[in-house]
Amino acid sequence: MFDRRDFPQDFVFGAATAAYQIEGHRVGGAGPTHWDSFAATPGNVAGAEDGASACDHYHRWPEDLDLLRDGGFDAYRFSTSWARVMPDGKSVNPEGLDFYDRLVDGILERGLAPFLTLYHWELPSVLADNGGWTNRDTTSRFGDFTRLIAEKLGDRVARIATINEPWCVSWLSHFEGHHAPGLRDIRAAARSMHHIMLAHAEGVEALRAAGHKGAGIVLNFTDVQCGDSEGGWSEAAARTDAIMNRWFIESVARGEYPAEALEGLERHLPKGWTGDMARIAAPIDWLGVNYYSRALVTEAPEKPWPSTGAITGPLPKTQMGWEVYPRGLSSLLNRMADDYVGSLPIYVTENGMAWADEPCDGKIEDTARIDYVAAHLEAVRRSLSHGTNIKGYFYWSLLDNYEWSFGYEKRFGLIHVDFGTLKRTPKASWHRFRDALSDGRR
Repeated sequence: MFDRRDFPQDFVFGAATAAYQIEGHRVGGAGPTHWDSFAATPGNVAGAEDGASACDHYHRWPEDLDLLRDGGFDAYRFSTSWARVMPDGKSVNPEGLDFYDRLVDGILERGLAPFLTLYHWELPSVLADNGGWTNRDTTSRFGDFTRLIAEKLGDRVARIATINEPWCVSWLSHFEGHHAPGLRDIRAAARSMHHIMLAHAEGVEALRAAGHKGAGIVLNFTDVQCGDSEGGWSEAAARTDAIMNRWFIESVARGEYPAEALEGLERHLPKGWTGDMARIAAPIDWLGVNYYSRALVTEAPEKPWPSTGAITGPLPKTQMGWEVYPRGLSSLLNRMADDYVGSLPIYVTENGMAWADEPCDGKIEDTARIDYVAAHLEAVRRSLSHGTNIKGYFYWSLLDNYEWSFGYEKRFGLIHVDFGTLKRTPKASWHRFRDALSDGRR
């Protein structure tokens, strides 16, 4: 179980969403994105589903914010759709910009703190046509987008993250091919891995120029472990950790990329990349940590670099097939503080589980999700006892939503969404949060 009173007075509890996953992208003048075309390609997304309708948050946001407020939460983490605000990646769509203006006002009117993420994966198609994140020019266009958002919303949003999960934007999307644009190309992966971090630098510079003092980035981390029977730390685990975790945090915190990743990627990086590292390492004001599970890694010498494989662990799994491993969250939070960011404020910006939730007599009894949250909040408490400066926890997600290549099947939400009628039904986990957070207010 968990209770607000078990955490520091200023600890923030929130829930998170992302624009393309909930808003409905065929409305409000939004332009096409590379996710639309990726989803339209057979075999990429379950059911060939896309975010055209999603949860219709574009029209239903007052109801959704009411549910967040009534659940006792302190904050709402949301993202702006680049393709809604700048349909061609350059010119402004006033209707799209005004939507986020109203949304931020609505968040504040309900006593919630807005936590904004600028980019959560919906790249305008025009920019994708020009190479997307393999093209350095995209980073400059992102700087323009950041300046526009900072000018419109920056006076009311205390915390702004530049990029959500750059590993997913680059490696998962350009090397493994699981997300848009669906490439399997090591050169494209290396270039996008660098350019997404350069886009972060452009974003921070734009926020600083606007006088904003709450710039951060949201990185996803996996607790990488050796999956071989003898245990310990292997070269395969080190390479995986370098690609999944260290590439992104070390570029921000140290201005360098890890040698274990450069071994295979350096020759594919864009010319002059070292000259960008000081910009990428400009100070940030907070770090967002997304965590879901661990990875058990094995050597696979028969495969090309990085010559790694993975095994399925023995622990209980979520609907995504991910092991429930709360210990990894405390381990990673402490590692961030001890090895990289010191006393910089850290927020757990995503943590949650997908489950096959279905209403029964109008109720959704998601006991497994309640247990999941309680175990991971206990992991946060252990990190607080360690001395790690954790300032908040955001559950992913407020709503069942479009789960990217998995379509609408995987349900992470505290709120059940019937994707036929779009009816919202709070799950037992939402009620548990409401009891824990509302009763513990001070």
